[in-house]
Amino acid sequence: MLFEVLCGLVVFKLFRRLFSGGDADGDSFLDADCNRSDALFSVASRLEKIYGGKSYVGLRIPDPDTGSRQHIEIVLVTKKEVIVVAVRSFSGFVEVGKDGSWVCAKDKKRTETLPDPVIEITRQVEILESYLEQRGVPLPKGYLIGRVVLPNPDCRTAPSIDFQTEVISFEKWTELKSEPKTGFSNWIKDAFQGGKGEMQDGLYQRLNLILSTAPMWDRLEVKDKNLLGEFVEFKGNQEDVQELRNLKRSKVGQFIIQKSSLFGAFGRSRVRILYVPRDYRSEGTSSFEWKEVSVKPATEFVFHPLNSKKTRKFKVSSVTSLTLSV
Repeated sequence: MLFEVLCGLVVFKLFRRLFSGGDADGDSFLDADCNRSDALFSVASRLEKIYGGKSYVGLRIPDPDTGSRQHIEIVLVTKKEVIVVAVRSFSGFVEVGKDGSWVCAKDKKRTETLPDPVIEITRQVEILESYLEQRGVPLPKGYLIGRVVLPNPDCRTAPSIDFQTEVISFEKWTELKSEPKTGFSNWIKDAFQGGKGEMQDGLYQRLNLILSTAPMWDRLEVKDKNLLGEFVEFKGNQEDVQELRNLKRSKVGQFIIQKSSLFGAFGRSRVRILYVPRDYRSEGTSSFEWKEVSVKPATEFVFHPLNSKKTRKFKVSSVTSLTLSV
């Protein structure tokens, strides 16, 4: 009887491993590394619903001072202004330290010193402003602002932080409504809408065009989670990899995965990968029809997550889509 139970557990774990399309620590990795990306998309989506406009997540804007690319988490473009948003999911009591850094106390014994995100967001505003000027869209003074959102319900802020105009504490974040023109207190208006006149349609459209074609991190959707980072390559048998070799980011904008049949994990079927060729003539919107290629379910995406030192492999059968930046 014991032998049968043990055999059953082994078979169960084998099936779970095969059909999940990941490695043994895949779930814990996704929980640890996808939460931040999911938080960004969640905040961006809510801002769009409240203020309208269009949000861009995971921008990589060239920094002329360092020669590298500055990671900007969210840029929201509305008819009133352009808002650079940093999301910090801090938990615990947060206050300003003696040296100006933020100090997060999770309990009486554990504290963490963090860079001041207001300084960081101010620098990002300057970098984005310079980038827009280089691309021929200088914004009027006051139209480009920065805000730090603290969306974690376990985050409590000291007055030294809560009183800063650039900071949107959890309490303020929860009080934002879906109808910003009615019933807002003054600090809510100051938080995002500056009371300026609406920009002309031509300027609004040019801003969206520039940001939609700006460098971004690649976006991987797997197990209902989002992951920002950089696609590296395909891995698999020689035949499949050879067929996928020409599907480079310069030629492809997005991959969509169609799930395999039940027996796909045993290699008896193939997974369909739909892809759309990149069309530079349409300035970000492809007019080509979707094409497809089929591969074995064990074929993998090699992906380097943002803020991670290691690359990760994901079986195509576990991935929903992959969007590639230019």
